Amino acid sequence: MHEVEPLVMTMRECAGLAFIGDPHVCSLKPGYRFGRRTDKDYPETILGKLRFVIGHCNEHRLVPVFLGDMYDNSVEPDEALKTRLLRLLKSSWTQPISNVGNHDIKNQILTDGDSLKYLEEGGGLRVAVYSGALDTFVIGGKTVAVGATPYGQEIPTDARQYFPNADTVIWLTHHDLAFEGAYPGSQDLHGIKGCRLAVNGHMHIAKPLRPVGGTTWFNPGNIVRQAVDAIEHEPAITVLTEEGRLKKVVIPHEKAVFDLTGKLIDSISPGEIPKDAPAEEQGESAFVNLLQVNSSMEMGKTQDGSILMEDIQAKFKRDNTNDYVKSIVLSVHRRSLPAMEAA
Repeated sequence: MHEVEPLVMTMRECAGLAFIGDPHVCSLKPGYRFGRRTDKDYPETILGKLRFVIGHCNEHRLVPVFLGDMYDNSVEPDEALKTRLLRLLKSSWTQPISNVGNHDIKNQILTDGDSLKYLEEGGGLRVAVYSGALDTFVIGGKTVAVGATPYGQEIPTDARQYFPNADTVIWLTHHDLAFEGAYPGSQDLHGIKGCRLAVNGHMHIAKPLRPVGGTTWFNPGNIVRQAVDAIEHEPAITVLTEEGRLKKVVIPHEKAVFDLTGKLIDSISPGEIPKDAPAEEQGESAFVNLLQVNSSMEMGKTQDGSILMEDIQAKFKRDNTNDYVKSIVLSVHRRSLPAMEAA
């Protein structure tokens, strides 16, 4: 267990905190995770959003607070993109801070092999590697402390041990949380003693504020829409102001960013429960039913079979498919890729 140590550092004065949900920076063209997005240059799309965010924070003296999943893959292969992102983060008037998401790590914790570690070592971010204290600020004359729990680590029930002298404590998480009722794999919300506000990443669609045991939980959602179930989600950051209010700042974005040609099939963001999912017909095997996802072929081919894979993964999640059946279906899909590429 990681030993708890009091946070000792010079507190930074600022006009507020800007909570930024899951950028998912990646150099790959729209593929499995972005199969329906119509961006001609996805890396430039997301860097453009981050330029707006950093610019807004610079103008208003806000500290950028990333909620995790800075990258879409723990190892970003494009060195130029990594350098551009580092340069952008270092253009901030003050060093941003970040939680660690599930896409940021190959192992259970952040290591030197992860691209997010490159940003930390380059001075672009202060990163929460272990659950605990992250940073402290002076906002409107009050001491505001920020703690964080990376993905896969246990969210505390008491924050007072980390910040005994803070006026306000805010906690960052990156977890599947039951904001709108329990679902498989979700965790119930709980109060964190000494913590007024808990802000969650990971779940890409905004959720209403939920007060639980003296802690108000908030999930602002992603700054980039990945799946079609997020089509109505408005990419934005949320600012904690000097007055202690939460203010939404919409990021300029193109609303019609998904290719919806053909049948609109299920595409599920993290933490979302599929709406009106059809029940399995009696007598059908899971294997046969999983392969009957050919509606995606109406939407055009991708070199990596990404749209079909999106259908398959959505159905896995909807039907809670067991690992044995998953392995069979994925094996069949992989063998079909050469034929799809040649088509």
